[in-house]
Amino acid sequence: MKILYAVQATGNGHISRAAQLYPYLQRLGSVDIFLSGNNSHLKTPFPVTYQSKGLSLYFNQCGGLNYWRVAKGIRPLALMKEALQLPVKKYDMIINDFESITALACKLQQKPSVQFGHQASFQSANCPRPEKNDPIGEWILANYAQASSYLGLHFQRYDSFIHPPVIKAELQQATVSDQGHVSIYLPAYKRVCLEASLLSMSDIEFHWFLPEINTSFRHQNITYFPVFQELFNESMLSSHGVITGGGFETPAEALYLGKKLLSIPVRKHYEQLCNAAALQAMGIKVLQDIDSHFEQVVTTWYASPRASVDIQANAIQETLQYLADTYPYKQSQSEQDYALFV
Repeated sequence: MKILYAVQATGNGHISRAAQLYPYLQRLGSVDIFLSGNNSHLKTPFPVTYQSKGLSLYFNQCGGLNYWRVAKGIRPLALMKEALQLPVKKYDMIINDFESITALACKLQQKPSVQFGHQASFQSANCPRPEKNDPIGEWILANYAQASSYLGLHFQRYDSFIHPPVIKAELQQATVSDQGHVSIYLPAYKRVCLEASLLSMSDIEFHWFLPEINTSFRHQNITYFPVFQELFNESMLSSHGVITGGGFETPAEALYLGKKLLSIPVRKHYEQLCNAAALQAMGIKVLQDIDSHFEQVVTTWYASPRASVDIQANAIQETLQYLADTYPYKQSQSEQDYALFV
């Protein structure tokens, strides 16, 4: 069986999830990776067959989207050309983690595919949404990476096709402790935005992970770290709590480990606002913006009891079985290849 796995490299969560799924897919046949986007901070722990600049999200200094830079990266003619040239017809199965070029290629070349990942869960109206509806945001979630079928991941099973989050094997097998510090990963906030506030909370020790940091160092109550997966895992495992954005993977991992969580979604980022709504419904503290009350909010959150939330880890083999059962196979797909998959 030949499998094409399209992975979006906007942020780190998609690559982190792909790293967990890739070894399982290899058991099923040959796997080619299509990587799209250019603002992930993680190394790709698997070979990449096709790569594209794709479409990426960029942030301004303090918690918002840089719309001008995002718009500059949109190249309609180039994206159309890439979609027409991508040889999707030679693959038996195409798995798409919210990647637009592969989705367009499948549409133009009439090839079935499955969208697998967190964004796929929003095909269900049961998934939490913020109070204020965003028609543009809803349109993007529904149409950015259209597929023949959908296999979603979310904090809870909001629908029959939605499964628990993929939790790294090393986190599932690790020893969890509480050494009192707070692990921070907020890629939409530069150092200048938060440093004074964090330094003012001298009774709390922070481990702060920043893309602009190359070498770890300590200054007063803050230890600065580069964005390196193993370092962050180690910090989170021994933390008292985690402060992060409104993404999916890091909040899911923190909750799975039983850590106190404070989520700060990127302003006007609809998917993150949806995640924030889900977290709030689960009793998790969400801060919509960082203002003059930030120090008081963090201090109160640090001292408060942890919300009682249980997150399951994805049984990847079970999820792959579901994928095999629901994948839109054409009649030409051989029974032998199908038996290999299931």
